[in-house]
Amino acid sequence: MPVPVPQQRAVPAAEASSGTDLTLLVIEDDPAGTFSVPELSAAAGARVRIRAARNLTEAGRLLTDDVDCILLDLALPSGAETRGDRGAEPDGLATLKHVLRIAPRHAVLALTAEDDAELAAEAVRVGAQDYLFRGELDGRLLSRAIRYAVERKRADVAQHQLTESRLRAQENARLERGLLPTPLLDGSDLRFAARYRPGRSRALLGGDFYDTVRTPDGTVHVMIGDVCGHGPDEAALGVELRIAWRALTLAGLCGDELLSTLQQVLEHERESEEIFATLCTVDIAPDGRRAGLCLAGHPAPLIARQGRAAHLLPYEDGGPALGLLPRARWPRRQVELGGSWSLMMYTDGLIEGRVGNGTQRLGQDGMVAMINRQLSEGLTGEDLLEAAVTHVRELNGGELTDDVAVLLLDRDQTTAREPARHRAHNGDRGRSIPRPRPGQVSPAGAQRPPL
Repeated sequence: MPVPVPQQRAVPAAEASSGTDLTLLVIEDDPAGTFSVPELSAAAGARVRIRAARNLTEAGRLLTDDVDCILLDLALPSGAETRGDRGAEPDGLATLKHVLRIAPRHAVLALTAEDDAELAAEAVRVGAQDYLFRGELDGRLLSRAIRYAVERKRADVAQHQLTESRLRAQENARLERGLLPTPLLDGSDLRFAARYRPGRSRALLGGDFYDTVRTPDGTVHVMIGDVCGHGPDEAALGVELRIAWRALTLAGLCGDELLSTLQQVLEHERESEEIFATLCTVDIAPDGRRAGLCLAGHPAPLIARQGRAAHLLPYEDGGPALGLLPRARWPRRQVELGGSWSLMMYTDGLIEGRVGNGTQRLGQDGMVAMINRQLSEGLTGEDLLEAAVTHVRELNGGELTDDVAVLLLDRDQTTAREPARHRAHNGDRGRSIPRPRPGQVSPAGAQRPPL
């Protein structure tokens, strides 16, 4: 049955979604009796331009990017194009399914007779934005239906994109969480805590990285580093360097030999020669009283000993950042830790935050003073790190733009004096330490950083 020419009546401004002109593609097998006018009038000077197609093949040629909406007559005979789309659906919906397949981003209106209300409702369930009855069709109703269908399609597409974005973010979060380090400190009497805040929004990984492992001889190796930049490429490079450091450490390398090899990894994996990474490594002797320190353009760690104010470890003998000089060397400096101590390692995101509204930065001196105040208040472990990061954010007046990684190793001399055979009797040797809950400090520190 030919579709009558809609009467042209003005659409109220409230019913028009905007003043933008729209293009309607009509798919109907009798164009001589259908939409003989080239356009419909609408409010606010907008127009609805009309194209007509007699079959699905012709519709495919006329379906260009400037088409906003499709009006499909469900009574259109099914052709060869729909043979692969029928399935168990009625013939009237085979053409609709084909149109939805070739025009996934276009709004679609289904046109049917008044006695086909069930078919019209099924068309909406299959994917059409709305349906119209032939006997009720006029210019005002059609113009409004076109604009409402276009807006509903835009909302559907936006919702679909949002859902895909959320699923992608969840998948990325699972991937990034799996790339975060799990410290290997089984059998050590050191306590470990960490805080990590990437500068990128909605991310778990940034260019900062850290790790700690205990080798079979009882030495505890700790590392923290920072790849210049804040994007996903820098985060990926940081993960590569961390994993390479762990593998090289477990293979027995340390000091200059280890850093030289890491520089080779960086040079082969970075995208440009301008990319570099700072690094700080500390290897703590099995007795916990001495350590070797290597600095590659990285801020020196802070140490707090019992009864003494916290201060920075020596940093005069440090070498350049990885990736700056092809034949650089990184001397290893021996430092005395003492009996009971706390060692804090951090990236520059902790010290480069602003203080107030001016240009002044917190700096290392400001950080040392802040940590000493918090230590005097009795803060330790996770509580100390959380208070430090929170206070730096408050001083900055909001979120920090740079990545922040900070970790803490504690040694209590009274606990460390426990005989090794007593620890073995209690089951600490030869098994994994249970992972603590977020915010809890583990005696052996097998903990991912709380985020």
